[in-house]
Amino acid sequence: MEKCTEYYNVADIFGENVFNDTVMQERLPKKVYQKLKNTLREGRELDLETADVIAHEMKEWAIEKGATHYTHWFQPLTGVTAEKHDSFITAPKESGKVLMSFSGKELIKGEPDASSFPSGGLRATFEARGYTAWDCTSPAFVRQDAAGATLCIPTAFCSYTGEALDQKTPLLRSMEAVNDQALRLIRAFGNRTSKKVTTSVGPEQEYFIVDREKYLKRKDLIFTGRTLFGAMPPKGQEMDDHYFGSIRERIASYMRDVNKELWKLGVSAKTQHNEVAPAQHELAPIYASANIAVDHNQLVMETLKKVAGRHGLQCLLHEKPFAGVNGSGKHNNWSLITDDGINLLEPGVTPHENFQFLLVLTCILKAVDIHADLLRESAADVGNDHRLGANEAPPAIISVFLGEQLQDVLSQLISTGEATHSIKGSMLETGVKTLPDFMKDATDRNRTSPFAFTGNKFEFRMLGSQDSIAQPNVVLNTIVAEAFAEACDVLENANDFETALHDLIKKNATDHQRIVFNGNGYSEDWVREAEKRGLPNINSMVDAIPALNTEKAVKLFEKFGVFTKAELDSRVEIEYETYAKEINIEARAMIDIAGKQIVPAVIKYATALANSINAVKAACDADVSVQIGLLKEVSDLLSQTKTALSKLEEVTEQGIGIKEGRKQAVFYRDIVMSVMTELRAPVDKLEMIVDKEMWPMPSYGDLIFEV
Repeated sequence: MEKCTEYYNVADIFGENVFNDTVMQERLPKKVYQKLKNTLREGRELDLETADVIAHEMKEWAIEKGATHYTHWFQPLTGVTAEKHDSFITAPKESGKVLMSFSGKELIKGEPDASSFPSGGLRATFEARGYTAWDCTSPAFVRQDAAGATLCIPTAFCSYTGEALDQKTPLLRSMEAVNDQALRLIRAFGNRTSKKVTTSVGPEQEYFIVDREKYLKRKDLIFTGRTLFGAMPPKGQEMDDHYFGSIRERIASYMRDVNKELWKLGVSAKTQHNEVAPAQHELAPIYASANIAVDHNQLVMETLKKVAGRHGLQCLLHEKPFAGVNGSGKHNNWSLITDDGINLLEPGVTPHENFQFLLVLTCILKAVDIHADLLRESAADVGNDHRLGANEAPPAIISVFLGEQLQDVLSQLISTGEATHSIKGSMLETGVKTLPDFMKDATDRNRTSPFAFTGNKFEFRMLGSQDSIAQPNVVLNTIVAEAFAEACDVLENANDFETALHDLIKKNATDHQRIVFNGNGYSEDWVREAEKRGLPNINSMVDAIPALNTEKAVKLFEKFGVFTKAELDSRVEIEYETYAKEINIEARAMIDIAGKQIVPAVIKYATALANSINAVKAACDADVSVQIGLLKEVSDLLSQTKTALSKLEEVTEQGIGIKEGRKQAVFYRDIVMSVMTELRAPVDKLEMIVDKEMWPMPSYGDLIFEV
């Protein structure tokens, strides 16, 4: 194994490839720098003269980093990032020399083809023009890889007619909406000093790492990101010995390179550890504003995959790469912070006396209760259907965990109309003289809750590991903005502020107490209880999608300018289409693998077994009943495999013939996936029988234990 010999100081390399505030202060003229800061502060458009100066300095800085090209780095509705590279060179002179230039116009706007990205009918193929617009709230950076160095400019992406075709545009709109309404709220409490309220986000990223050589022998992993066949190994995660276990040297070396790459890009990667399942790990950054956190999470996922290849590894970001083994999620930690450092979700030592916090808290309860369907939809993707409700991730039922302390405060408010005390933490004695005693928190954690209060933030735990965190934060920001706006409408028009505030907190707590649940979200009792409470239990992505363009959702998003109805309708169409396409790819991959690899391998094994039976009988007329029984079992399973394979070929063809939309997505979920399960069952049994040397692909055990 290659030993690590490179040493570096994190403080020296952190952000070295980012055109951040420090770099801008050093390189930009003071007037230009101040103009840019004012633009950011006031939310105005940058003038072209200022943009020209910034573009020139950005280009010079990037060239010093080795950059030859620049790209407008954007996030279309594919779930990944997109980019079109242009070099800095201009037309050659008569002397044959070229100049390197980059104008403000080129910085501010690009024109990629919009027709080839998902648009849900907003753009036809012949309507190709689209625009990228520089998002100056997220700093440009230089990415260094095998292609050299490229200046990446974070941008929004919209169509020729102005509709948002990306993740960033609605996110920025939602951040403005919650900022406006949160400022109204804190002004009602007398705060005149805070100028801005920002959503602060910290996404915890889970992922699997497998050996790349073995990965390349699994067509299902290559085509779909998950294993479509595979029997469980003798040992899985039963012993819980992988969780927080010692990190293997090969993985530690990989993590070290990942951290270095991310730190250079200004991503504050902080926590890393082994997760529950073998070969599963987690990386978590320090919190950042929602916009930057979304960009950084995309960089994290790209870097995890890119660096893995250098180490002969493969990073799997699918939510469920291995059936029967815990899948991967992404916990979205969300809070509201003012520009002068006030956390609106900080309860303080005596939360029962912190009325601003109680109003914020009960407004969020109201938002989550009213728009539980939208929150569930924001975490919906094809892979996540394999996780949610499987006792390894939160249930598909949206509920809020508050913990003992806040639950008690709300109970007091609901029952008596007044909260007079807060449960306090206590001292936890270790019983060992050489160990310190601990101050026990007033509230435990609850990993079965999809939306849990964790001290001074909410942790939205339903997200899928490969998804962008943009959409969940768009929804969170917008539904909370609505709840704040409605609260402010009451308080700003009240004759008696104190009475109106008290009544509003009590009303929110009382009307929306059904959403609060502190118990075991994995239990069947909770499913029955949630049904009694009238909480939606949306088990699949296909059933979650309609929440996007209900009358309630359209009214919400249009009120705050986050989405138009056309943009919502387009996203509904895109998500149905995405679901059908992904299941279609999985089905076709199963057909390909079963027909070309598994069936031939089983026939070869059965033939060898039959020949050995005949040889033994010819030689000594020995009892071969065991071998004959094994051959019959293999033949029966092979027959089941071929029958299911033919059926899958048939229903997949039927699915392709259905017009795109909900009907097609439902067909793939109810019919195609059912037949896929039928095909997998005999194949996984055959894997446990057929000689390992004849089986055409690495097993689960090979993949998750031999890294």
